[in-house]
Amino acid sequence: MTEIERPVFYYDLGSPYAYLTAERINAVLPAVPIWQPVLLGAIFAATGRSSWAETPERETGMAEVERRGREYGLQPFRWPDPWPGDGLTAMRAAIFAKQAGRAVAYSLAAFRQAFAAGRDLSETDNVLIAAAACELHPRAVLKGISMRSVKDELRAATDEAIARGVIGVPTVAVGERLFFGDDRLEEAAAALTV
Repeated sequence: MTEIERPVFYYDLGSPYAYLTAERINAVLPAVPIWQPVLLGAIFAATGRSSWAETPERETGMAEVERRGREYGLQPFRWPDPWPGDGLTAMRAAIFAKQAGRAVAYSLAAFRQAFAAGRDLSETDNVLIAAAACELHPRAVLKGISMRSVKDELRAATDEAIARGVIGVPTVAVGERLFFGDDRLEEAAAALTV
């Protein structure tokens, strides 16, 4: 399977549904996807949407995420405070990790910091803990998140996702088809076997 044919997993580290998908995606899909960090806030701004976490559906949504986590056998959820928070530093670190070939390891570590340990990823120290867990040196990460190339790549990836039709995360792209939502991961897997 060529790089162009590989599925793409669009995610933001602040999304608990993206966390649920991240914990399962490499096992569920028959092909290892490209893990592509994007800024969910920018996607919301471009599409005129907003997070359920800032609506009266917040408690219901959190309970649903926790229920799914139990069904998937994940550690009990511990929600960061505040949530949602400012994830820009964590997302820049995700791009830096991707450039270093550590996107999956860093992203899983960061998701777990946020939703299994309840740590706020808007705090740089928590981002650096996740980076250290996948053998990225803290000084290199601090330098990386301030680099123009990292900032530009995150912006370009988000713009590309919006242009492709991504309206939220998690989204798995299989060719021209987009599968939005943790509940559509198995459907994306089936599309890859056709």
